[in-house]
Amino acid sequence: MRWITALAIVLAAVVLVLIIAQLVLPGVAAQRLRDRLSKSGQVLDVQVSAFPAIELLWHQADRVVVRMKNYHSNPGHLGSQLGETADAGSLDASANELDTGLVALHDATLRKRGNTLTGTATVTAADLRSAVGGAIQDLQPVASGGGQLTLQGTVFGVTADATLRAQNGALVVQPDVPILNFVTLTVFNDPHVEVQGVGATDAPGGFALSADATLK
Repeated sequence: MRWITALAIVLAAVVLVLIIAQLVLPGVAAQRLRDRLSKSGQVLDVQVSAFPAIELLWHQADRVVVRMKNYHSNPGHLGSQLGETADAGSLDASANELDTGLVALHDATLRKRGNTLTGTATVTAADLRSAVGGAIQDLQPVASGGGQLTLQGTVFGVTADATLRAQNGALVVQPDVPILNFVTLTVFNDPHVEVQGVGATDAPGGFALSADATLK
C-alpha cells in the first residue's frame, strides 16, 4: 500500500507542476518576446499560448499574437526574425508602421499557418517616392497577377515599366525595357524565407501590397 501512496503523491506532484507551468510559462514566454521586440519598436500587445505549456521550454508554441505600434528593421534582420517563428504553429502579427529599411509600410500584417506566410501592407505614393529617390517620378503599380507586380515610372522624361516578382525564393525587380531586361535587382533575399509571389491593389493615397512566402 505504501508504494501506491507514494505513486499517488508523485502523480499529484507532476499534475501540480504541469498546472503551474500552464499558468506561468505562457506569461514568461510572452514577456521574453516583448523584451526582444521592444528593441525594434513599440510593442502594444503580445500573447503566447501552448498546450501543454511545457512545450515552451523547447521554444514551441501553438499560437503567438503580436501587435506593435511601429517596427524598424533592415531586411536581413526581418528575415531572421521570421525564421525564428518556425516553431510557432500560428502567428498573427501587425504593426501600424513598419520601416523595412527599404520603404515605410503602414497597417502591416503577417499571418503564419504552419510554414506558410501571408503578408499585407499599404504604401503611400510619398513613401514610395522617398524610397526610390528623386530620379524616378510617378511610380505606381499598373498590373498585378500571376504572383508578380508591374510598376510604372518616369525616369528623365521616359516612362517605362518594371516587374517585381519572386525568383528562386528572392524578390527581384527587372526592367521591362529590351535593352535593360538582362538587369535584375534583388530587393529581398533571406535564407529563412522563400518568397512565392507578390501583388497589389489600389488604396487611398497609394496601394495595398500583398506577399506570399514559406519558411525554409
